This record gives sequence, C-alpha cells and structure tokens, in this order.
Amino acid sequence: MEIIQIVGVGFIATILIIILKDQSPQFAFLITIFTGILIFLYLIGKISTIITMLERLATEANVNMIYLETILKIIGIAYIAEFGAQIMKDAGQSSIASKIELTGKILIMVMAIPILNVIIETILQLLPIKG
Repeated sequence: MEIIQIVGVGFIATILIIILKDQSPQFAFLITIFTGILIFLYLIGKISTIITMLERLATEANVNMIYLETILKIIGIAYIAEFGAQIMKDAGQSSIASKIELTGKILIMVMAIPILNVIIETILQLLPIKG
C-alpha cells in the first residue's frame, strides 16, 4: 500500500531529524523540507487524476468550468497554505505560520465571493416574489 511507503519515508526522516537536531539543526530542518516536498511531489500524480475526473464529471453535468476551476483553486490554496504553515511551525516560526494561514483564509474568501453570489442569485430566483 502506498500509505505504508509514505509513512515509512516520514518515519525514516523523523529518526534522522531527531538524531541530527542537536548536532546540526539546519541540516535537520533541510531534511524536514525535503521530506515534505518529496511527499508532495509523490501526490501530484494523484492530484492530477482527481482533477481530470472532476473536470470530466463537470463537463457531463454541464457545470460551468469557471466554477470548478475556482473550487480547485480554493482547495489548492488551502493545501498550499497548510503545507507552508506546517513548514514554518517545524522551523519554530509559529507567528509566520499563523500569518500564512490567515492569508490562505482571506484568499479563499475572495475567490469564493463569485460562487456565493451565484448561489444567492439562484436562491432569489427560486423564491416567490411578494408584491
């Protein structure tokens, strides 16, 4: 199973980091970053498969692709912000990590406004108009 490989890589990296943390904290941090990037690169193929499947489903359902693209961008922002914040936390920079998380949340809200606008307009069209 693939998850066993990922956990194994994480386990080996963790042991190396623990061993090197006192002697060479910079090298230990580089191992942390490298391991995170390695895992992320492994997932790119899986992410590509998911995006392709969602695009196919959206096309079959006649969903405007701009909405799917926006949702995928929102998901991407969430994951990248989380990944960046975790790296900052690993480096002991929780203040910067919280700023990255806040920025991700604000960018998500900005990107969600057009979708929320369409949802509200659709709901208003469904409601009976009282005169």
